[in-house]
Amino acid sequence: MLDWVRKKEPIKTIDPLQIDIHSHLLPRLDDGVQSYEESEDVILHFKKLGYKKLITTPHVMSDAYKNTTKKILARLDKLRMYLENQEIDMQIEAAAEYYLDEQVYQMVEQNEEMLTFGKNFLLFETNFLNEPFNMKEFIFLATTKGYKPVLAHPERYLYLQNNLEKAEDLIDRGVLFQMNISSITGFYSKIVQTTAHKLIDKGWVHLLGSDCHHLQHVRLVEEAQQLKYFQKALSLPLLNNSL
Repeated sequence: MLDWVRKKEPIKTIDPLQIDIHSHLLPRLDDGVQSYEESEDVILHFKKLGYKKLITTPHVMSDAYKNTTKKILARLDKLRMYLENQEIDMQIEAAAEYYLDEQVYQMVEQNEEMLTFGKNFLLFETNFLNEPFNMKEFIFLATTKGYKPVLAHPERYLYLQNNLEKAEDLIDRGVLFQMNISSITGFYSKIVQTTAHKLIDKGWVHLLGSDCHHLQHVRLVEEAQQLKYFQKALSLPLLNNSL
């Protein structure tokens, strides 16, 4: 059949991100924003980029950020009230970014209330150099308790950068990977960017997050939107817009 009479393939459209699932926008809870005015500036920039919903995730870390569920939800209420008074239309929810230490392990083990998002997604991070000795045990425990463990920014961990087989093993154990959008831009380092590209190439990215702590980070999200690997990540079956 002649080329000009062939049926044209429909152009596949890629849905833009409308939901962010990792940020630090509750004032003075961690190393993120430090005032409601700063939160406002960041949120307005997200709004300009087309975001409809932000799930903000303060650090919970026993030796640095002793945030409790009650404290986080109280600060969320205050931020929502502030945004309402400023007539800013943005859905804001709160989960948490749990640092995998003995305290967090015990919280899950003892059925304490954990802040999750979506269908019981539990966002956690680890130290950047070495895999925690109890990581696989924690994943098994969290899964048996009904959580869906989500590893924050896997591309940033040295123990995964040098061993993608270990990354694959975590996925096989039911862990979802949340990539930082700024990693795609090279913001952290070349090795982080290279690892991010490899994970995208393999389709091992389930969620994208800004990990936004301040205005510079949301500007990196805007910068990333022009990059080939960001568009490639968007073409994956991401869970963001289903939350």
